[in-house]
Amino acid sequence: MVMQGGGGGHSSGGAFQEDEIFGKAYDARMMRRLLHYVRPYTGRVVVSLVLLLLLSATQVAPPIIAKEIIDQAIAPAVGKQIPVAEGLSRLGLYGALYLAILLASSVLRYAQSLLTAIVGQEAMYDLRLELFRHLQFLPLSFYDRNPVGRLMTRITNDIDALIELVSKGVVSIFGDIFVLGAVMIAMLFLDIRLALVTFLAMPLLVGLTIYFRGMMRDSFRAIRIRLARVNAYLNETLSGMSVVQLFTREPRTFGQFDDLNRDLYRANVGAIRAMSTFQPTVNFTRAMTSAALFLAGGWWILQGEMTIGTLLAFWQLVEQFFRPVLDLAEKYNIMQAAMASSERVFRLLDTPRTIGDPPHPVELAHVRGEVRFDNVSFAYNEGDWVLRDVDFTIGAGESVAIVGATGAGKTSIISLISRFYDVQRGRILLDGTDIRDLRQRDLRRHIGVVLQDPFIFAGTIASNIRLNDETISDERVRAAAKFVNADRFIDRLPEGYETVVTERGSMLSVGQKQLLAFGRAIAFNPEILLVLDEATSSVDTETEHLIQDALEKLMRGRTSIVIAHRLSTIQNVDRIVVLHKGRVVETGTHRELLVGRGVYHRLYELQYRAHQVA
Repeated sequence: MVMQGGGGGHSSGGAFQEDEIFGKAYDARMMRRLLHYVRPYTGRVVVSLVLLLLLSATQVAPPIIAKEIIDQAIAPAVGKQIPVAEGLSRLGLYGALYLAILLASSVLRYAQSLLTAIVGQEAMYDLRLELFRHLQFLPLSFYDRNPVGRLMTRITNDIDALIELVSKGVVSIFGDIFVLGAVMIAMLFLDIRLALVTFLAMPLLVGLTIYFRGMMRDSFRAIRIRLARVNAYLNETLSGMSVVQLFTREPRTFGQFDDLNRDLYRANVGAIRAMSTFQPTVNFTRAMTSAALFLAGGWWILQGEMTIGTLLAFWQLVEQFFRPVLDLAEKYNIMQAAMASSERVFRLLDTPRTIGDPPHPVELAHVRGEVRFDNVSFAYNEGDWVLRDVDFTIGAGESVAIVGATGAGKTSIISLISRFYDVQRGRILLDGTDIRDLRQRDLRRHIGVVLQDPFIFAGTIASNIRLNDETISDERVRAAAKFVNADRFIDRLPEGYETVVTERGSMLSVGQKQLLAFGRAIAFNPEILLVLDEATSSVDTETEHLIQDALEKLMRGRTSIVIAHRLSTIQNVDRIVVLHKGRVVETGTHRELLVGRGVYHRLYELQYRAHQVA
C-alpha cells in the first residue's frame, strides 16, 4: 500500500529460481503435508477407495463372463453338447449379466470420479484460503522481493496442479494398482500357464518405465525452465509496453521473445519425442505378448488342454494389464508438476511473519495522537541505513511536514509509523507506548494514509470509500465525500455513488482518485493522518483548489504528517522536520528554516529557481 522510500534498495535476485523448482516425482514429505488438507474428508476418501475396489472388480468381470459365454453357451450349442434352445437361454442370462456389469461399472466410475473431484476441490479450497490468509499478514518487505504475478501463480496455477494431483493423479494411481492386481489374480485363476506367459513382459516393462522416467524428468525440467523464462519476459514486456513503443524497441523485443519461444518449442519437441518413443515400445510389447498368448493358447487348445473362452478372456485382460503402463506418462507429469507446485506453495506458507502481534498486547482506550521517534535507525537491507538516529516528537493535533532530498528517508517514516516494517534500533511511540506492543490492527485503525497515487479497487464509488466496511453507513459515506469536495464529481457520474469503477480506477482522473482517498480517510476518522503530497502535480487548477481545501479540512484537529516534495505546499504547517541522508538536520517553521539558511533553504532555493525557469 505504501511506497518505499529512496535508499531502501530491495533484492530481486532469484527471479527464476523459485519457478524452477522441480522436485521429485514423489516426495513423501510434501505428500504428507498435502494429505493434511485431505484428512478432514477422510470419510469420503474411504468411500472413494471402496468404489475403486468395486470398479476394479467390474473391469475384470467382463472378460470372465465372455469366457463363460463362449465355453458354456456358444461352444456347447455349436458342438451339439446341449440343445440350441438351452444355449440361447444361457447366452441371454450371461448377456444380461454382462450388461449389468457394464452398467454398474459406469455408475461406479461416475460416483467415484465425482466424489474424488469434490474432495480435491474442497481440500484445495482450504489450502487456497490458508495461503491467502497467510499472504495478508506477511510484511511489505516480502512484497518488495516477490512480484505480484509470481504470488498469483501460487494461488491459481500451482493450486490447480495440486487439485489435479488429488482428484486425478493419486486416485488414478491407486485405481491402476487395484486394476493391475485384480487382472493378475484373474489371470492366475483362469490359467496359470498363460498368466506366466503374460508376466514374462514385466521385466521389459519395468526397464522401459525406468528409462522413460529419466527421459521425462529431463524433458519436464527443460520445459519448466523455459516456460518460466517466457512468462517472466511476457510479464515484464507487457507491463512496460509504453516504454517499448516509445523507444521503438518492438523488433528487438520480438527477436528476444522469438529466441525464448524457440527454446520452449524445442523443449516440448523433446517431450513429444520421449512420448513417441515410449508408447510405441509399450504397444509393441503388448502386441508381442498377445502373439505369444495366441501361439501358446492355440497349441493348448489344439491339445484339448484349454478352452477358446479362456484364450479370449486372456486376450481381453492383456489390454487391461498394459493400460496402467501406458498411462504412466500422464501420471508422471501430474505427479512431478504437483510436487514442484507443492514445494513452491509450502515454501510460501513457511515464509515467517516477521512482523507480528505481541503475546500480551497493550490496549489503548483512547488515542490522543502523539508520535515520537526515539533514536530510530532503520534499513531495508542489512547495513544499508535509510534512517540514522532519528529523534523527534509530534504533539497530539500538531501538523508536521517531513522534507528532504530524494533518498533522504521521508517515505520510510510513514511505513514505520504504520508498522509495515520494524525498526532495527530505537523505538516509535504512540502516546508513550511502543507501537510494537500494540496489535497491528489496533494501531492501524487510528492511522489514515493518503498516497500520492491512491489505490482504487474494482467496485462502486461507495465501496471504495467504505472499503467494504458495512459499519460505515451510506449517510456517512456521503457526508465524508461532501466534506472533502468529492461529491461534486460523484454526483455527475451515471450512477452516483453506485457507479462501478474498474481496477485501479482507470476511468477516474488523478484528482478524482485523490478526492476519493480523502473521503476514505474521513469515513474511517483516524486520529493520525499521514499524507504524501504531489497529489496536485498533474491536475487542473480547479481540482487543485478542491484537493488543497480537502487536505486542510482533513488535517484540522488531527496529528498530521505530510511527506513533502513541493515545499510551497507545506508553508502553513506547525513545524517542518528536515531529513538529510537519513538524519534529522533541522526543525522549525518555514520562516525559521529560511532564516537559518541551511539544508531547507538550499532545497527551497533550488525549487524556487526551477519554478522561475519553468
